[in-house]
Amino acid sequence: QSQLSQALNGLSDRAKEAKEFLVQLRNMVQQIQENSVEFEACLVAQCDALIDALNRRKAQLLSRVNKEHEHKLKVVRDQISHCTVKLRQTTGLMEYCLEVIKENDPSGFLQISDALIRRVHLTEDQWGKGTLTPRMTTDFDLNLDNAPLLQSIHQLDFVQMKVSSPVPAPPILQLEECCTHNNSATLSWKQPPLSTVQVEGYILELDDGNGGQFREVYVGKETMCTVDGLHFNSTYSARVKAFNKTGVSPYSKTLVLQTSEVLEGTVPACSPGPDTQSEEQTLPFPVPLERSQLRRMSPFSSTLNLQPSFPGRSYFELRSSAHQLSLHSSLQSLNSAGCNFETQGTPYSQLGKFDIKKMVAVAWFSFDPASAHADIIFSNDNLTVTCNSYDDRVVLGKTGFSKGLHYWELSIDRYDNHPDPAFGVARIDVLKDAMLGKDDKAWAITEGGITKGATVGVLLDLTRRTLTFSINEDQQGPVAFENLEGLFFPAVSLNRNVQV
Repeated sequence: QSQLSQALNGLSDRAKEAKEFLVQLRNMVQQIQENSVEFEACLVAQCDALIDALNRRKAQLLSRVNKEHEHKLKVVRDQISHCTVKLRQTTGLMEYCLEVIKENDPSGFLQISDALIRRVHLTEDQWGKGTLTPRMTTDFDLNLDNAPLLQSIHQLDFVQMKVSSPVPAPPILQLEECCTHNNSATLSWKQPPLSTVQVEGYILELDDGNGGQFREVYVGKETMCTVDGLHFNSTYSARVKAFNKTGVSPYSKTLVLQTSEVLEGTVPACSPGPDTQSEEQTLPFPVPLERSQLRRMSPFSSTLNLQPSFPGRSYFELRSSAHQLSLHSSLQSLNSAGCNFETQGTPYSQLGKFDIKKMVAVAWFSFDPASAHADIIFSNDNLTVTCNSYDDRVVLGKTGFSKGLHYWELSIDRYDNHPDPAFGVARIDVLKDAMLGKDDKAWAITEGGITKGATVGVLLDLTRRTLTFSINEDQQGPVAFENLEGLFFPAVSLNRNVQV
């Protein structure tokens, strides 16, 4: 009994498995029927698409035949018309000649006979070789080569479907390498450590700093990107996704970045938004100094085509802003460290002389050795520059602007032998070995009351897209330049006779 009971238990397990297997097979029957219907519909749709394509091609070929038909008819009809006219003229000449031959007056006949004989010969020559030959054949010199298509149709068959590779996993933002510096942000990311899916590239997106929609600011294979020209004292959200031939991954977690409103070298802590804390990450740490080198490596696009000219480099231009029109993040570059200012809502049109006393410092900048010409000499923590060449050389500020209102001043420490220094703004790829403004990458003032001890003020209004200059707080003429759009850096060109 014990042995039979044990054997019966084993058989019972097998019977249970068999019942479950039968259920599985019955489900497979249903699934096969459903898949068969779906597959047949797909096959019919594919064949119908081929038939439609063949019908469209048939209509195109028939159109070509009709054009050939019309062309042949036109040529033949034109020849018929031409030959009919000539035949009518020849018949008329023949009838006239027959009447002349009947003339009984020999002298009258002799007067016209020579001219008439020449005319008859000329008309006969006009019916020369080729005139009575058809200009067009009746055959259609077209032959439809359908053999390759017939062969392809005969070879039309099913192939074993291959499982496509999966889409990439969401990238991971590397917080220890992400940072902000003045109005620039550097972001770094990587694939999850255990991910084996091939990645062809990444898409970095940033919002407009005012809670607006995300926009693509970088597309490429690199895993680090610096975005310039953001607004001071603003909060931006960033996210990244990966892609391959199969598709696009989900987004990474959203990183919230705060651009600078304090002295250069420290960054306010980044904070998550109120409703998305589970998907956002914070960023409270100082700016790594090597980020400045990455940001200054090479010229870059000044449009939203966003084609970086070196790895991980892009430019984000914000063309509109909801910020009110005030001197929101103005800059002053005196012998004290270049300082960024904000007014208490004073409109630019009411400023008159630039009243620095009304402003509150919010950011700093200095001259940039990395992007300057090699002849430029730096001192005073890169706040003072001169040159070791008699030729004009260009130096830029470290901070670039693409939106807002910005003001900075430059003090003339030395001015010998009446040189021609130039002050203004430039793009990062401006010529460095020529006077500022000699190419289409810079806008500058070069004369008008500049002496030793003078203070040159530059007001860049990217809301109104204008550039205005002052000397010793007196505005120099009307607005100097209009319709400025893009990313601009404070810029100076000078030679060895000038120190700024």
